[in-house]
Amino acid sequence: MSDKPVTSVDVARKAGVSQSAVSRYFTPGASVSAKMAERIRIAAGELGYRPNILARSLITGKSRIIGLVVHYFENQLYPDLVERLSIALQDEGYHVLLFMAQRTVGDVEDVVQRILDYRVDALVLVSVSLSSVLTERCVGLSIPVMLVNRDQPDSGLRSVTSDNHTGGRMAAQALLEGAPKRIALLRGFANASTDRDRVAGFEEALSQAGAQIALSAAGDYHYDTARAAALRLFDRPDPPDALFVPDDHMAFAALDVIRSACRLRVPEDVAVVGFDDVTAAAWPSFNLTTVRQDRGAMVTRAVAALMAALGQGEEGPRKVLLPVTLVRRATTHPPAQS
Repeated sequence: MSDKPVTSVDVARKAGVSQSAVSRYFTPGASVSAKMAERIRIAAGELGYRPNILARSLITGKSRIIGLVVHYFENQLYPDLVERLSIALQDEGYHVLLFMAQRTVGDVEDVVQRILDYRVDALVLVSVSLSSVLTERCVGLSIPVMLVNRDQPDSGLRSVTSDNHTGGRMAAQALLEGAPKRIALLRGFANASTDRDRVAGFEEALSQAGAQIALSAAGDYHYDTARAAALRLFDRPDPPDALFVPDDHMAFAALDVIRSACRLRVPEDVAVVGFDDVTAAAWPSFNLTTVRQDRGAMVTRAVAALMAALGQGEEGPRKVLLPVTLVRRATTHPPAQS
């Protein structure tokens, strides 16, 4: 048995077709007749042929690889988004190269620099931002960049986000229905566009109702940090009676503290509203009132815009803003009857 690798020429010869037909058969999006495709499929199977993706990328200048960067998987939102994005991009004939970034800007820059060394065709950043220098480099290399669940308004980068400002207003209105006297905020970190927009909408709605935030703490989007922050907010003689957490993952930590550590009732003593509507929000142990992001629409719009940019250099909308909805569950008071 020969150790010589099987080539597309060998497949073409066995199938009785041209080498270009074999190349088209193994190129996503290219057309070949059903009869010819079947002959190529059988010949390739009998010879054990697999196309050399790396060699093809050197010829075409396209790797058909998309770099996907995400911070962490502790929050249920991110594995769900990454899974949906990966499947959608694979359905378009692309391979996904996943990189994990830490929370420091320098680490994100280093990760993206390494991704660019793989000659990726595009970048998808899930809740990650780019510096202006790296943004300019991507533009110079004609590499489309898509931000998902994050925006950089002055960067010119494509982005798909939810209407976080309106979502913050919805959270405030849900809490105000219980006529709270001391409202608290457990936020993530201020340099995240999603956090800024959600808090801004929340504060705006409170101000219009003549209310304000009495206590505030930062949970940094991690369970342990959010738990410690919630303890600072509620382990006191005069704890808040309403809490907005612009992230379900941190809201779960807050609920654990409120119920277990501080022995307060929800919503009788404290009403709580989260944001995202991850799967666990509907679990009986949490049953969390929250603002729902349409993750399916977010992925669909992001992939469609990216494919347009990769295919024909089409522009389309650079900024996509998706509507949100309030999902009422057991952590808030029922709305007043009109």
